[in-house]
Amino acid sequence: MPEYDVRMRVGHYPPLHARAHLCGPVFARRKRAAPDVPRIAGAGTSGTATENRLGLSLFEGLRPARRRAVGRDVIAGISLASMNIPQVMGYTRIAGTPVVTGLYTLLLPAVAFAVFGSSRHLVVAADSATAAIFASSLAPMAAVASARYMALVGIVALLTSALLLVARVLKLGFLADFLSRTVLVGFLTGVGIQVSVAMLGDLLGVETLTHRTVPRFFEIVLHPGAAHVPTLALSASVIVAILACRHWLPRLPVPLIAVVAAIAASAAFDFAGRGIATLGPIEGGLPALSLPVATWAEVAALIPVAGSCFLIVIAQSAATARAMATRHHERVDENADILGLAAANAAAAFSGAFVVNGSPTQSAMGERAGATTQVAQLAAAIVVVVVLLFLTGPLEYLPRSVLAAIVFTIAVGMIDMRALVDIRRESPGEFTLALVTAAAVALVGVEQGILLAIGLSLARHVRHSYRPHSSVLAPDASGRWMPRTAAAGVETEPGLIVYRFGADLFYANEARFTDEIRNLVKNAPVPVRWLVVDAGAITDIDYSAARSVRELCDDLTRQGVGLVVARVRPYLKSDMDRHRITAVIGEEHIFETLHEGLDFVHARLALAAQQQHPK
Repeated sequence: MPEYDVRMRVGHYPPLHARAHLCGPVFARRKRAAPDVPRIAGAGTSGTATENRLGLSLFEGLRPARRRAVGRDVIAGISLASMNIPQVMGYTRIAGTPVVTGLYTLLLPAVAFAVFGSSRHLVVAADSATAAIFASSLAPMAAVASARYMALVGIVALLTSALLLVARVLKLGFLADFLSRTVLVGFLTGVGIQVSVAMLGDLLGVETLTHRTVPRFFEIVLHPGAAHVPTLALSASVIVAILACRHWLPRLPVPLIAVVAAIAASAAFDFAGRGIATLGPIEGGLPALSLPVATWAEVAALIPVAGSCFLIVIAQSAATARAMATRHHERVDENADILGLAAANAAAAFSGAFVVNGSPTQSAMGERAGATTQVAQLAAAIVVVVVLLFLTGPLEYLPRSVLAAIVFTIAVGMIDMRALVDIRRESPGEFTLALVTAAAVALVGVEQGILLAIGLSLARHVRHSYRPHSSVLAPDASGRWMPRTAAAGVETEPGLIVYRFGADLFYANEARFTDEIRNLVKNAPVPVRWLVVDAGAITDIDYSAARSVRELCDDLTRQGVGLVVARVRPYLKSDMDRHRITAVIGEEHIFETLHEGLDFVHARLALAAQQQHPK
């Protein structure tokens, strides 16, 4: 391979004068190599032109589409569909929508993400967390599974799509970072508890009168005799089979086997006639495309619901896509994925489905099945088309308790005890945050739990910034300078204090910064002549903090204490210039490294000593 090609591949670019004569050979080599890669419809010259004009990059999740890999992905897609279809049907029990809408989430939304998204491994479909969010909010507004309810479900999906589109345009993907891993563990634990309790009625064959988690739990527990024994036996057998095979035979599609076996047994032995509730007739055929309609008042009421769905979609999808890309040493374009998720939710709204998400569990299932590109999702969508056209008839015999058992095992899996134990061992404060989030979701509501989790996360972050680590460089027993707690009486050496503050300076921590310095200077064993501030952790100073720093500089000057600021980065220097701190301290007292600052101070101390004791 030519030397220039190697340099450009590893990211070391040749000088500007050397690039011009390299462009021709590089492009020529790529042009000759193009026929070796099978082309995808819509991804040729016209696709490139579209990308240049609109800033879009289409079909990224399908590339490169090699024949052998496509064949493997098609097989993986069929396997993924066999595991996914029972799961999304179960999610409709959480969402409160007809069973067929779960299948719709695997159809047009999957195609939309394959076109606009960039992740090759992210599986976009129905998700238990988002289903729980909108179901808990919509249940008081309309009868579950009614035409009005489905219109509101579509509006939530459409609003979620709009928020994702805004996030893509304004590059607001960073909002997902406010849901930390700790918060997500707590949130999913709370959702797992809520969904588990919600499924108890179907598992036991008992009708419940309330939708609230705690009243529903006690309503069931306080009337154990109301359970329908055959329904309970069927539910228990499915749960045991799924959990056992998840441990010993993880690749076996037990939910699909359970669904097929239950349908056959129900049709043969008339489960409905024996008191075991079944789904009943299910509408077949492909989804009809329509725009959901609601009043402006209803739309306004659903914006917070869509906002909660938006946060979970963007956080879970980004985390899953990043994890998958890292594992496979691939690049992921988060902005493209946000656009893909926006398109997927718009497709869900227009096709009668509900909010879809990049699911970590379903993405992991696709990976285990051998999927390497979005071709697997497209293959799974074709399987769903076959089911919708030809196989919805038998689904009417499916017992509700079987779907409830499948969802119950999923909900139990959302409670990540190992992660909770790890968080408790490594960070008790964050463990408390996870527990509070889980309790809020389970006891108050999913939407309120998300808002509380974000609020607590921000409060914890502000608390860290308000009380950051600060220290003074002081000699240890061997004479080496080591960081020590910035307490009264600590000094670096007689007449010198080197102080480090571990956060940006802003209105909430400015008093701590100035008070700590004043306390160190006042209580030093020897009168302080020089104070060196190690600003390596300070990247920003706001207006309030700048005024306090200028006042501190004046106080130190009146006390005869010289101030030096070291390890000042360019962005901090620009803040100091803008807030006139540089003018107060003096340009000659600001240094890029700590060693330069100390050399300056020691030279001044030596000069002062020489002047005080001339030879």
